[in-house]
Amino acid sequence: MAIQITEETLLQTPLELLATQVVEGFITGMHKSPFHGFSVEFAEHRLYNSGESTRHIDWKLFGRTEKLFVKRYEEETNLRCQIIIDGSASMYYPEQGLNKLRFSVYAAASLMHLLKKQRDASGLSIIHHEVEFHVSPKLQHAHHKLMMMKLEQMLQSKARPQKSNIVDAIHKLAERIHRRSLVILFTDMFESTADTNALFEALQHLKFNKHEVILFHIIDKETELEFNFQNRPYQFIDSETQEKIKLYPSQIKEQYLMELHAFQQQLKVKCAQYKIDLNVTPVTSDFSQVLTAFLVKRSKMY
Repeated sequence: MAIQITEETLLQTPLELLATQVVEGFITGMHKSPFHGFSVEFAEHRLYNSGESTRHIDWKLFGRTEKLFVKRYEEETNLRCQIIIDGSASMYYPEQGLNKLRFSVYAAASLMHLLKKQRDASGLSIIHHEVEFHVSPKLQHAHHKLMMMKLEQMLQSKARPQKSNIVDAIHKLAERIHRRSLVILFTDMFESTADTNALFEALQHLKFNKHEVILFHIIDKETELEFNFQNRPYQFIDSETQEKIKLYPSQIKEQYLMELHAFQQQLKVKCAQYKIDLNVTPVTSDFSQVLTAFLVKRSKMY
């Protein structure tokens, strides 16, 4: 079910069309694969529950599947999904190719299209040092267009936030998402402060109102995850603080990887403790990884 899309296609294809292509390719792949954990009939049907009216049973579908499904209608929704994108300065890395922000935008747009097909309500929040944009989950077509327009603006914008405080922004959002929802967060988990406990507390706050949470930890595999650089001097610039340092990568690679591993283990433990689904997601991942993680979570909820 891998969804391979070239960087050139990503840059040239309108966002909504790209999201449609990703989801349709994903659904086609599910039909062709032996992976039958999820039914793509969810777009227009739900399983019949014993004792309810047989008025809306789809008998043609019963003839094909020998299972009873009830037709769903526009006003029905099983899920409210709030998608949060970290728009802080570090998400614009790497400078060349597909950066973490663009990957998150494409993945979010694909999720929104999938939610729309399922007739589930989706909302969108953009955060950095504050909550820049927030709309609660709705089903309306105009609402979907508004969110897609905002995502397109993020792709086109040249402006970058000069500071970030996603901890405070997540806390504020946690207070605004009142009804029980599925919260999907795209972030690289980088913060201006070195206080990782504050970041974990912000994640815990998302669980306070009984929300289900999926965390996509977006990272560049080649340089951030594996720290592969040529053996020559580099000037590293902290995109969050603008602090600069010149050195040979080989001088700090071992220490960097050790601290990264310790952070990842801590994050894994905290997410398990808070019952948050953690997905480490390199920007080179195909989008099926994101869509599958969502469907796995949804199947556990309903």
